[in-house]
Amino acid sequence: MLKTLTISNYALIDNISVDFNPGLTIITGETGAGKSILIGALNLLTGARADTSVLKDKQKKCVVEAVFDVSKYNLQNFFEQNDLDYETFTIIRREITPQGRSRAFINDTPVNLKILKELTNYLIDIHSQHDTLLLNNPTYQLDVIDTYADNNDLLEKYSSEFTKLRNLQRQLTQLREKAQQEKADYDYYQFQFQQLDEANLQPGEQEELEQEQQQLSHTEEIKNSLGQILFLLADEENGANDRVRQAQRSAEEIIEYLPKAKELAQRLESVYIELQDLTGETEVLFNDIEYDPERLQQINARLDLIYELQHKFNVETVEQLIELKDQFEQKLLNINSYDEQIQQLETQVQQQLDVVQKLANQLSERRQAAITVFEKEVMQLLRQLGMPNAVFNVKLEKTDLTSTGHDKITFYFSANKKVEPQPITKVASGGELSRLMLAIKYLVGQSKTLPTIIFDEIDTGISGEIADKTGQLIKKLSKNIQVIDITHLPQIAAKADTHILVYKTDRPEGTVTQLKVLSDDERVTEIAKMLSGEQVTQAAVEHAKSLIESGSD
Repeated sequence: MLKTLTISNYALIDNISVDFNPGLTIITGETGAGKSILIGALNLLTGARADTSVLKDKQKKCVVEAVFDVSKYNLQNFFEQNDLDYETFTIIRREITPQGRSRAFINDTPVNLKILKELTNYLIDIHSQHDTLLLNNPTYQLDVIDTYADNNDLLEKYSSEFTKLRNLQRQLTQLREKAQQEKADYDYYQFQFQQLDEANLQPGEQEELEQEQQQLSHTEEIKNSLGQILFLLADEENGANDRVRQAQRSAEEIIEYLPKAKELAQRLESVYIELQDLTGETEVLFNDIEYDPERLQQINARLDLIYELQHKFNVETVEQLIELKDQFEQKLLNINSYDEQIQQLETQVQQQLDVVQKLANQLSERRQAAITVFEKEVMQLLRQLGMPNAVFNVKLEKTDLTSTGHDKITFYFSANKKVEPQPITKVASGGELSRLMLAIKYLVGQSKTLPTIIFDEIDTGISGEIADKTGQLIKKLSKNIQVIDITHLPQIAAKADTHILVYKTDRPEGTVTQLKVLSDDERVTEIAKMLSGEQVTQAAVEHAKSLIESGSD
């Protein structure tokens, strides 16, 4: 519910602030006094575009601020999802700077216009004659029937299941496309895998082969070096073994005279034993080394294959080639399993489609049941509003599944006798459509908690008894929700719980628009003026009192 509205530096407004109450608030004023300015300012709060043309003083910023009681709208999740502080009395502010920049705030937190629009959509419903264009919108027509049928919970459930269906269908489409693409590459993957698989690569084999290749390629050098080592170690005259043995014996000969020579002799013996081992091992190596041209040819061929594969696949190691082979193998396994995956997903899609279809059928049944009653109630209200020959029908047609079911709703309307109802888009009378919209909003208002409704001269084109009945309908609507009605009809103004006058004042710096909440006596005078003009007669005063008294019933 709108609690307070403050406007500064907007059009003809310097600075005004007004409090709003529950029930029906009527706003009146002479033509050009600035009633439409209030609607323009409120539209800023709903995210409407604005520029510096709205600034009264081009050197100052424009600020429109409203306080709303949001306690009945269950908006905690909205505030949490958008990282906003939830307050029972939420402050919404819009600013337009002299440079043309726009800023919006919710409880002093900056927000973009998208979030601003989403929130105020829960809080304000501004309706003018131009807004009868909504009646042409199939989405709006469907929403009206769903609201009247109290389909909100069922719609939420349907929407959730429909989203699951769409996700499954998207996955199925992507899987089919992927399967088709990869099946086209199957032969390629198979060839690559087969080539790597037939190579029978083993981890670490490249290093071993390269080492063996080096050995076989240098057999002669190795044999020569090993032979030289054997000669130096084991030659009978000059070999290291014999000389160390001689040195050991010489050391033993002087132990009697030099005790320390014993340790020297022992160490020389150890050296002799080690040299003997070295000689034996060298001899084994010498005998084992044989030039094997056939083996060398095999190694060269194997390494050539490895090098060729590494170059082809742009890798550096056998391990990377093995990893590639495993990847190709997995791709082949995946491709071979696509048919099974697709079949499983097709089953899931069909099962989910059955769930969605069942919920869509439930929605259709509830809508059809609601339409039967809704048509009758709308026509009853239209007769009360001075349209005795009006015919209103709602046509429900089956369509493909969408996010709201598989129904298309079309409103058909005729205001005149013996004229076939036509789709709303072909009905031209703004006054007739305004009354139709009022009837619809009245019925919808009985069905759920709506945001504050603001009517901007919805009563244009009516007078007399019809104006009174229109006022009665608006008054009844205000019993459930807050209604703010800008009107020029005294029959409607007399039914106000709160009456606000919009007027202009001339000042030295220019004309400004102001607001005033009228007292009971001031209401009588204002309504009397609406009845008789600027010269208020006693008869007009009495008539005004009578209207106010009957309007409070």
